[in-house]
Amino acid sequence: MSRCAASISWRRAVPPVDDGLYVPLGDDDLELVPLAEEHREGLRAACDADGEIWQIYPFSYAGEAFDRQFDLMLSPDRPRRCYVVMLAGEIVGMTAWIEHGAPGHSIEIGNSYIIPRLRGTGFNRRVKTLLLDHAFGQGLVRVGFKVDEINQRSQAAVLKLGCTKEGVLRSERVTWTGRMRDTGVFSLLASEWAAQRAAGA
Repeated sequence: MSRCAASISWRRAVPPVDDGLYVPLGDDDLELVPLAEEHREGLRAACDADGEIWQIYPFSYAGEAFDRQFDLMLSPDRPRRCYVVMLAGEIVGMTAWIEHGAPGHSIEIGNSYIIPRLRGTGFNRRVKTLLLDHAFGQGLVRVGFKVDEINQRSQAAVLKLGCTKEGVLRSERVTWTGRMRDTGVFSLLASEWAAQRAAGA
């Protein structure tokens, strides 16, 4: 049974990102906990579990790069609100709300990482389902995702959620490796997610 902070409803509301959206979320042994200093070493270990994957991320969280990125995630001035992802009390990844579009209308989910042993197990879908149920339960209309065009695994995952690919932002940014990144833009609407949930997805 999902323990979202707000029950799922499909009415429209206008909550500031921190008031109703950025709260602890949980579903059985899965917990999304707002990032805090106490999570530094646990998240460091999780990020070090796959040093190669950061080649396809905008920023590296491996090795010496970790502390700087962790400090930035804790900054209250950043347009993102980060969670650690916990399974049975173990930190196994991270994800975030990223402010996007009109407040109370749309939000973006990003900054997501899951340790290797949980990939391909359905765990990522559990995490995203928890976030989507909560976002739309808070009255948001649209949830977006931005994915590196070379990241085929993540693109397939968001499409399985029922997202629509809206297009590609060509040469949208330069990653920490110096590579010019093309970014795929995906979205899911409240009505689409409600239909999926009603069908048992």
